[in-house]
Amino acid sequence: MSLVSLRRLEKHYGDQVVLERLNAEVNEGEFVSIVGASGCGKTTFLNMMLGIEPPSRGALLLDGKPIPQEPGADRGVVFQRYSVFPHLTSLENVMLGTEFTQARWLGRVWGSARRDIAAQALAMLQQVGLGQAADKYPHQLSGGMQQRLALAQALTKKPRILLLDEPFGALDPGIRRDMHQLITDLWRQHRLTIFMITHDLKEGFSLGSRLWVFDKIRHDPQAPDRWGASITYDIPLDRKSTGLERQLDDIVYPRQDVA
Repeated sequence: MSLVSLRRLEKHYGDQVVLERLNAEVNEGEFVSIVGASGCGKTTFLNMMLGIEPPSRGALLLDGKPIPQEPGADRGVVFQRYSVFPHLTSLENVMLGTEFTQARWLGRVWGSARRDIAAQALAMLQQVGLGQAADKYPHQLSGGMQQRLALAQALTKKPRILLLDEPFGALDPGIRRDMHQLITDLWRQHRLTIFMITHDLKEGFSLGSRLWVFDKIRHDPQAPDRWGASITYDIPLDRKSTGLERQLDDIVYPRQDVA
């Protein structure tokens, strides 16, 4: 059985159709890069995966069952803007998710239980290269370090699925290269299934094991919201498809709309 199934999946907002006829099967351990012009529903799809947007039609399944309509520990998420708590240190940010879970059943976490959580959080910080920054606050970290912290925070509950919404878009090229290597290492080490939105085709081809292109198949100039985007290309990647990358560039971004 596939880990994630999209079966005639659609998302509407009133009369506006954002996504329609999404059909796909994703196996555990795949890395799906998602590209498409601005406004074509990429983030909407990620929000449905996260559980904060319900499908309008069709089915979005995890292990053959509808994805819960709330975020869960099985799905971690990293946004383009660093989603960490500014009043907590790096270590406290990573500890927080586990503390919340245990406090839900045990009340506030103290003593050896809290020390165990701290040790696990420190080990995760070391995995993402922030072991020496455990006591620093987010404002004391560079952009790349803050994004590493967001990754550690997302992975601390050992999710099966990692959702990335343009996680490297705000980073300088040199830092992005380091982050590309880090996410590849984490993907393999933790055997994650990843869905990553990017506006950078080269990034999508270089990181993913599979590339989805979101675009509208049907157009109505008199009613532009009548039809939604679908998965128009679903391409297995060997990470060497540079010729196909150039061909798709004009299809996905015909006016170089990469904002």
